[in-house]
Amino acid sequence: MKNVHLFIVTFLLLSCTQKNKNTSTESKTEETVKNQINVPAFQAIIDSADVTGAILIYNLQTDFYYANDFTWANKGKLPASTYKIPNSIIALETGVVKNDSTLFKWDGQKRAFKIWEQDLLFKDAFQYSCVPCYQEVARNIGLQRMKEHITRFNYGEIKVDSTTIDNFWLVGESKINQFQQIDFLKRFYLSQLPITDRTTKIIKNIMVIEHTPQYSLSGKTGWSVSNGHNGWFVGYVEKGSQTYLFATNIEPTRQFNMDKFPSIRKDITIKALKQMQIL
Repeated sequence: MKNVHLFIVTFLLLSCTQKNKNTSTESKTEETVKNQINVPAFQAIIDSADVTGAILIYNLQTDFYYANDFTWANKGKLPASTYKIPNSIIALETGVVKNDSTLFKWDGQKRAFKIWEQDLLFKDAFQYSCVPCYQEVARNIGLQRMKEHITRFNYGEIKVDSTTIDNFWLVGESKINQFQQIDFLKRFYLSQLPITDRTTKIIKNIMVIEHTPQYSLSGKTGWSVSNGHNGWFVGYVEKGSQTYLFATNIEPTRQFNMDKFPSIRKDITIKALKQMQIL
């Protein structure tokens, strides 16, 4: 009889533990669903632009995400030139770049875009998205320091070795999804990255795209072609006491006019931000 009582007590304890575990898991799932709101209007914006993909907007104050396709937003893609944000941070932290006025001398070689064929200040190299400039930066940072900082930043799933140090963000197996982009930007914006206040201030300054009395828009685009065309626009909007972070990732449809791809990433994001009455 004593053994029977012991068995009953043990069974009840295990049952309660499992019930609490299930309740905890259910609560977490409900919380995840609750703070993700589907916005059909975003899909309409994407469809009308003849692209596929997702627009993800995050309200820093309410901790809510808004998107047309959360499945797409969870898919990892090459970071492309959005990696210029962490690359710039690492460059400043390691002393490879001294400040936003550090000069990149043009070597006279023909480059993919005419605007790159000139001497560029660091802030201009960022805003013009000068790939050769940042390849030089990455080589000067070196493999060991690059890997150390990527790990410290908890930035996506980056694959880099000595042979890919100057192109791993453009080709290869490196990837980051839209939620990870926003998480990184959130920690950067809130000064939660293990970097100096000076670096944070410089990067925030060179990221500014538009500043008006109503709002300030900061961000960076990206475009990779190794696995088909894939485009990014990531950043944040400051409006009064409110901050909204965003990460848009798109790919062109067959009928898309590729001449519009450089601008379409920003255009559809701006439309979504206006739809949300953020801009």
